[in-house]
Formats: sequence, C-alpha cells, structure tokens
Amino acid sequence: MLETIRLICDSGLLVLIWIVQLIIYPSFSYYKHEDLHKWHTIYTKRIAIVVIPLMTTQLVVSLIQIYLDLSYLSLLYLVMVLLAWISTFLIFVPLHDNISKKKAIEQSIKKLKLHNWLRTILWSFIFILTCYIETTLL
Repeated sequence: MLETIRLICDSGLLVLIWIVQLIIYPSFSYYKHEDLHKWHTIYTKRIAIVVIPLMTTQLVVSLIQIYLDLSYLSLLYLVMVLLAWISTFLIFVPLHDNISKKKAIEQSIKKLKLHNWLRTILWSFIFILTCYIETTLL
C-alpha cells in the first residue's frame, strides 16, 4: 500500500514538474506584466491544490519508509525529497513572491526557468529510484 502511494505521488510530481518546466514557466515570458500578475495570482492558488498534497504525502511516505526500513535506498530517497522541499522554499517561493509583488519580474521568470531544472532533475531521479526499488522488490 505504501509503495503504491509513493508511486502515485512520484508519478504525479514527475509529470507536473515537466509540465511546469517545459510549458508553464516559459509561458510567463509571453504575458505583459499586468496580465502575468493577474494570471499568477490564480495560477499559484490552483497549482498549490495539486502540489501541496503530493509533496506532503511524498515527504510523509519517505519518513515512514525510513522508520520501517532504514537502508541506503530509503535514505537516498529521503535526501532527494528533502532537497526538493528545501529548493522549493528557499528558491521558488521567493521568486513567485517577487512576481506576486510585481518586483523584478523579468529576472524572476528567468530564474524560475533556469533554476527549476534542479527540481525537474530531482523529481525525475526520485521517480527513477522508486521504479528501481519497485522492480527489485518483485
């Protein structure tokens, strides 16, 4: 059951982060600043409905798995999940705040597109690790 929840969360975050990286963040450059501000307010509320439950569940699952089975793979998984959380709150929340406050919009968009590769790679590796663990358990 825990493995299924983990696979669902990891799959969801993988698909989501690639959509954000390839479609959503690049689209920000096509908006006039006032239009972006209006859309960004709607976007951040709506994306949070998807992201917060997935990220929170992923973190809880990683902590439960560390508790149940402390291993190199479960520790690696937890570290990658924590890096995704840390980067989200230290890098991406402030950049989104800039856009919300109409500060340094162009720079924030450029940084979102560039730095989001970190989370894209992290969540891709997290998904690959989950698939590896699932196939070795069979």
